[in-house]
Amino acid sequence: MSAAVSVLVVDDEPAFREGLRQALTREGFVVHLAADGEEALEVWRSRRPDLVLLDVMLPRMSGIDVCREIRAVDETPVIMVSARNEEIDAVVALEVGADDYVAKPYRVRELVARMRTVLRRAASSGLSVGAIDAVLEAADLVLDRERHEVVRSGVLVPMPLKEFDVLALLMENKGLVVTRQTLIDRVWGYDYVGDTKTLDVHIKRLRAKVEPDPDAPTLIVTVRGLGYKLVD
Repeated sequence: MSAAVSVLVVDDEPAFREGLRQALTREGFVVHLAADGEEALEVWRSRRPDLVLLDVMLPRMSGIDVCREIRAVDETPVIMVSARNEEIDAVVALEVGADDYVAKPYRVRELVARMRTVLRRAASSGLSVGAIDAVLEAADLVLDRERHEVVRSGVLVPMPLKEFDVLALLMENKGLVVTRQTLIDRVWGYDYVGDTKTLDVHIKRLRAKVEPDPDAPTLIVTVRGLGYKLVD
């Protein structure tokens, strides 16, 4: 089993740091904290987190300068955060090497979705990132992210992108309920405004491909009122 993903949260507001620590811990991340730019670099050097959430406005050293220092020696994924919501912040953050930019206020669910996207991108580029497995296994299924292949009992199962992503998310969280909203946010994007029945259609198609009896599913089960769970 791979190690949990570690995240360094850098923000000078104690209540914000603690709230985000609790939220990300519930999502399964290991969280390290820093209150200013210089402390951020100290913690980054000692802990080497898999991802850095970095506020733009920080005491002692700005988030922009911290990102620049990290990028001078390493490719650790960095997501910049700013309360000012100014386009110039986003432009400068991306120019100094940040992987993404998020403006406050934001939904934690949106932030986590962006974090996982950045981590997957880092994993696919060859960076070492905990818990983002290239190959997932459950029951008689093997899912290979890099090859974009799903094999069931040794037989290759053709699978379009969205079905592949839904299955990957369920396999990542096997044994746990993944809510409908989480599936929609993670697969279709947090700003998706289409018909949520699209998810049901994809689940039905998935079951037709991976269940011994799609009409009586035992692998991808419905948890009424919540979402779906992959039972290994």
